[in-house]
Amino acid sequence: MPVPASVKQLLEKQNVDYSVSAADESHESLLHEQRMRIAGAAKSLIMQDGQGRVQVVTPANCMLDIDLANQQMGRTLRPTTRLELRGFFDKHQLASVPALPKLAGMETLVDSRLMEQETVLLDSGAGDLIEVAKADFATMVAGAKVADVCIPLPQLEANFQASGSDEEDILDAVKNFTTLRIKQRLEETLELPPLPETAQRIIKLRVDPNADISDLANIVETDPSLAAQVVSWAASPYYSAPGKIKSIHDAIVRVLGFDMVLNLALGLALGKTMSMPKDGPAGATPYWQQAVYTAATVEGLVTAIPRENRPGFGMAYLSGLLHNFGWLVLAEVFPPHFSTICRYMEANTQVPAHLIEQHVLGVTREQLSSWLMRLWNMPEEVVVALRQQSNAQCDMEYGEYAKLLFVAQRLLQQRGIGQGPQLEIPLEVYHQLHLDPEKAQQTVDNILESSDDLDNIAHQLNG
Repeated sequence: MPVPASVKQLLEKQNVDYSVSAADESHESLLHEQRMRIAGAAKSLIMQDGQGRVQVVTPANCMLDIDLANQQMGRTLRPTTRLELRGFFDKHQLASVPALPKLAGMETLVDSRLMEQETVLLDSGAGDLIEVAKADFATMVAGAKVADVCIPLPQLEANFQASGSDEEDILDAVKNFTTLRIKQRLEETLELPPLPETAQRIIKLRVDPNADISDLANIVETDPSLAAQVVSWAASPYYSAPGKIKSIHDAIVRVLGFDMVLNLALGLALGKTMSMPKDGPAGATPYWQQAVYTAATVEGLVTAIPRENRPGFGMAYLSGLLHNFGWLVLAEVFPPHFSTICRYMEANTQVPAHLIEQHVLGVTREQLSSWLMRLWNMPEEVVVALRQQSNAQCDMEYGEYAKLLFVAQRLLQQRGIGQGPQLEIPLEVYHQLHLDPEKAQQTVDNILESSDDLDNIAHQLNG
């Protein structure tokens, strides 16, 4: 895509010598965000407060520390949302804010690491990277404030790997970031709800070798809200069931099957134990929409794996439905700091959420959700899947469930669904799952073709 005319005009006005940087052969097929990170290219962000807007230019292989930026500027800036900038993007035909310092005459803050590069790559705002020499970049930056306001991603990743046990990390976060009193047991400290009775009964049913359809239907029918949701799910055009779904028994026998309803009911029951966050990163996919899309994608991926290598369908589907449960726990336990995490995610769209959570709180949603699942005696497959879903190298027992979540989330993020940057999926992960990359992509194509049906299901779950 050519450099936008508005960007060319700005460069020419400043007499900047530049060229469009062509990706080398090993990088030319990479997604834009991943190429930016590998190249350490400059990305731009607009922040604002009551005094007005400020442009912040940082390397894409770093995370902007909002606290450091505010200290440097002596302000309380927050990221400007894409909706607030829609007129700017439309007017100049841009996909992102170009990394040209002092854009539109704005006060500008530049991370000092960019000043050390002999050649600086700049996001053009339209997909291409603009290459300028160090001296030219220094000219562009003249008059801007230059300071160290970022943390390199490798440093964040090293800190994440060096964290202690999950329970220690959760306890430390509780001590540092909440007013909750530490009690004898962590589950009492967090004051989280007990496992719902419906979920307890379903878990018992799961391990009962004599359980049948009537047993499951009886459990679901005792919870009117859950029963309505299961029937609605089965009646969705997504499943193309012939005729009208008249009962839970009908939904099980004719459409969804015993295993599917068992896991669907369990996932829905657990999801209803927490309140939906009132805050969230601007533009992020809502909780239940993420859950429905991820579960459907995992369902398709398992089907695409050869039968002899296929993980258990039920556990994979349940993991997909619950993959983001820790997000609800974060919001429940750490309300003010949850809002801070959301702002960091808005400012650092190129940074995986678990690294931001680790930096801000010292604990991640994956740690919280897996700890809670184990406390509730959920199947170990789900515990491992939720805890290791960001770890492409997971070699634990049941690690294939975590890798399925890893692949499903990245595939959806590449299409703008979910939370987190658009990154490639390592080929070795596909190989370890015995999954054909082309079939995986086709799975997501099929999901998106049914987006209206899935959105309708998610809307009903949101209430």
